[in-house]
Amino acid sequence: MSLKNTPRSYGSLARGLHWATALLILTTFPMGWYAESLPFDSSEALAYKAQVFSLHKTLGIAAFFVGVIRILWALTQVHPVAVNPEYRAANWLAAVVHYGLYAALLLVPLAGWVHHAASEGFAPILWPFGQSLPMVPKSLALAEAAGLAHVTATWVLLGLVGLHVAGALKHAVIDRDGTLARMLTGRAAGQDGPKAQGAAVAAVAIWGVAAAVAWTTSGERGARPVAEAVPQVVATAAPGFWQVTEGSLKIAVVQMGTRVEGEFASWDAAIRFDPEATEGNEADVRIALASLKLGAVSDQATGPDFLNAAAFAESRYTARLIPQGDAWLAQGELTLNGRSLPLDMPFTLTPRGGVTQMSGRTTIDRRNFGIGEKYPDEASVGYLVEVLVDLTARPSAEAER
Repeated sequence: MSLKNTPRSYGSLARGLHWATALLILTTFPMGWYAESLPFDSSEALAYKAQVFSLHKTLGIAAFFVGVIRILWALTQVHPVAVNPEYRAANWLAAVVHYGLYAALLLVPLAGWVHHAASEGFAPILWPFGQSLPMVPKSLALAEAAGLAHVTATWVLLGLVGLHVAGALKHAVIDRDGTLARMLTGRAAGQDGPKAQGAAVAAVAIWGVAAAVAWTTSGERGARPVAEAVPQVVATAAPGFWQVTEGSLKIAVVQMGTRVEGEFASWDAAIRFDPEATEGNEADVRIALASLKLGAVSDQATGPDFLNAAAFAESRYTARLIPQGDAWLAQGELTLNGRSLPLDMPFTLTPRGGVTQMSGRTTIDRRNFGIGEKYPDEASVGYLVEVLVDLTARPSAEAER
């Protein structure tokens, strides 16, 4: 039994890689769909969902490397001739599908891998080589884009697989020409005929259309307006009004032993502040809870078991800003999930060439606000949630005149 292809047959390695690829596709896709459908309304359910997702991701990585090996091997081998060279249109379509499938073997798992690497925590790949990728930062925007690309490419893959299977069945049931036997047993079949011209270009065009659809869908979902994403700061201090040029409000929690960090995209802060005054400084912060992006668990985090954004759309923090040595303290009250409790946040101010950087950190216990009550142990979701605020502000044009 030959390892290599011949002009009329597939070698044992090509056939083995073909069926390994088929098995991985037929296993990985249903597993991902099943994992998406699983509930996460308890610690046990969340742990099981994560396990299924981990297995899905691990099989996806395996599919990627099998695809790389298969493509590299195909580049070194002769491609067997068509069994029925007179069917020129059908052979051309088959070649387009094959080229498209080769691209899918790389694009589908790679997009999923980038999504995983750019996301925070949840469902690790089951291997000892780490969870990150070179040149792939932790980024909510990148994770969302890669996730959309993964879903889009998966549907293209399934469409191509459907065409491939339909063609194989036609050869086996209607034509009975030995095409399927050639891939199953390596039996020789086929004869010389015209080559399929332009099939690779057509396959590239298919993936180009898929990329355009994903890009359009991404644009429709779009980023929020800048006015929503950047907090608005109003200062009535001696220097006058201030304008925030950059700002972020993040939270971090340990989920299943991994630190997961997320960010609120929509919030605003009205701040009355004079660094020379010891009284009268105050802040009023309003946060749109549904705008939280927390990697793969954003929907869970804003759902009824945690932030419950449907019932409590907004969280509010009001505080007095008082000096504390060389730093400051926001001393106030946080309203979250229908409960109001005291909360203090130390913060620092750092002038840097015409702008001022503010950085604050504090920690809340989710149990105090009735959040995650179905997750009573820290094995699934930690009790403590870190809050991280960073702003950069500069005097507005009105203040400078």
